[in-house]
Amino acid sequence: RQAVAILRQLHEITGRYSLVFAGANPERPMSENTINKALRLAGYEGRQTGHGFRHLLSTELNGRGYNKDWIERQLAHGDSDEIRGTYNHAAYVEQRREMMQAWADSIDAVCAGANVVAIKRKA
Repeated sequence: RQAVAILRQLHEITGRYSLVFAGANPERPMSENTINKALRLAGYEGRQTGHGFRHLLSTELNGRGYNKDWIERQLAHGDSDEIRGTYNHAAYVEQRREMMQAWADSIDAVCAGANVVAIKRKA
């Protein structure tokens, strides 16, 4: 639900383009470097990258006990059976939808102050 709401808001800004996250050339996608630069400017240099969010998600969902096949599919990792992987883009779609909704709900809960644990940085 949260992702759909965000995409609807973005549509007001980017709706005239074919891509939601267009680059400087609106016919091409935004570069991963754009995300990494934003993270650097926000003070996360050396601690987080755009691609690192995929590692974070995988680690957290595996830690919560979700089926590893659902997680791999959600991360768009291929099927070891290349033919099956080519034709089955909807693998585990209902389970993945529920898993990602639970993830979004947990992010909302943290943002609202639930289960927040302070992490002390090393000096």
